[in-house]
Amino acid sequence: GAYAAALPGLLSLECWGGATFDVAMRFLTEDPWERLAEIRERVPNILLQMLLRGSNAVGYANYPDNVVRFFVRQAADAGIDLFRVFDCLNWVENMRVSMDAVREAGKLCEGAFCYTGDILDPSRAKYSLKYYVGLTKELEAAGAHVIGIKDMAGLLKPAAAKKLVATLREETGLPIHFHTHDTSGISAASVLAAVEAGVDAVDAAVDSLSNLTSQPTLGSIVEALKGTERDTGLDATAIRKISFYFEAVRAQYLAFESDLRFGASEVYLHEMPGGQFTNLKEQARSLGLEERWHEVAQAYADVNRLFGDIVKVTPSSKVVGDLALMMVASGLTPADVADPKKEIAFPDSVVQMMRGDLGQPPGGWPPELQKKVLKGETPITVRPGSLIPPADLDAERKAATEKIGFEPDDRQLASYLMYPKVFSDFARAQETYGPVSVLPTPVYFYCLGVGEEILVELEKGKTL
Repeated sequence: GAYAAALPGLLSLECWGGATFDVAMRFLTEDPWERLAEIRERVPNILLQMLLRGSNAVGYANYPDNVVRFFVRQAADAGIDLFRVFDCLNWVENMRVSMDAVREAGKLCEGAFCYTGDILDPSRAKYSLKYYVGLTKELEAAGAHVIGIKDMAGLLKPAAAKKLVATLREETGLPIHFHTHDTSGISAASVLAAVEAGVDAVDAAVDSLSNLTSQPTLGSIVEALKGTERDTGLDATAIRKISFYFEAVRAQYLAFESDLRFGASEVYLHEMPGGQFTNLKEQARSLGLEERWHEVAQAYADVNRLFGDIVKVTPSSKVVGDLALMMVASGLTPADVADPKKEIAFPDSVVQMMRGDLGQPPGGWPPELQKKVLKGETPITVRPGSLIPPADLDAERKAATEKIGFEPDDRQLASYLMYPKVFSDFARAQETYGPVSVLPTPVYFYCLGVGEEILVELEKGKTL
């Protein structure tokens, strides 16, 4: 409610979708739909925004078209106003079903392209200014109400941001919304350059949750624009108060903090998205590769080149990470991977992507590597969702009922369709333990100390 009362001038709050949907159930034993309902109740006057991975919805695979439409309808009914829709390979064909579903639900559709490469670097001609202009026109033709620039790795440098936004301003009459991450340490400069070039909206994180793999600092951007033609009008004092609150909240999650303590120009080498960086580091640690992180980062860049220089964002980024970890752990070189005579057991995710399960990148997949990975299997080049038969929602509801012991409502069914096992485990845990989200955070993560007692507010006026 603090945002609603103190910062009503915000365009939107991105509060749902993407990884948060999975994380809520898998790690926090929370219902993402209940979380959304609570936010909607407390913030009735600001747009609520979510991240939708096109045909991947909020999961990691391609889902049947009717499942994607069903999920979007539930999200719209639950309170999402603005859907940022993207595809992990910038293949607009993979976004159409989602975009149409958002429009049919009467909600705002932000068609986003993912920025990679460097439009000012002639050697990265694959992802040129012309390429992004073309994507923008495709998204506009597909029905986008807003164009999103999704700079998931923080690669858009200030001068490039200025040029890109200024050019898009001339090429489209749609509003432009810029999202970036601050892994490099200079993304706030890119935000200010985009503002100067006429961008309509920018994403930022509340101060105490900002920078590094998060977004640039909201309070500082507001202060930097104060007194200029693009003054945001947001209350800097209110932002600081909200930041103080989240500073205390963040302290309770200290055990899960990344060990990244500073900006890293290495991001321009590996181009890892901010949302993957910390996860991949943890995966490397679990495999005993923690001391070889920079080798993993180099391998990630090598894999990207082997794949033909692709857009790297969930779920395509996971595929790059899977092969990079395997290469370092197994002592494989890029030459080994490319050598048609060297037998390699590729991760399943690599086989699926090379088969075309995630869609098509600009220019297609490198034919020799694709041939080696698929071992004679014929790849697909059409939209994967067009080959997946519609899901029988009644049968899926029945299957879910058998697994969890009660009949799921439509929102629970949507969760099950995205993550059958994760949702089933979550539902059984809730049936057994009740809504553990009412527990204080330290108690949930670290348990009670010997002799310690707490009061738990189950609902208003009901304390245990």
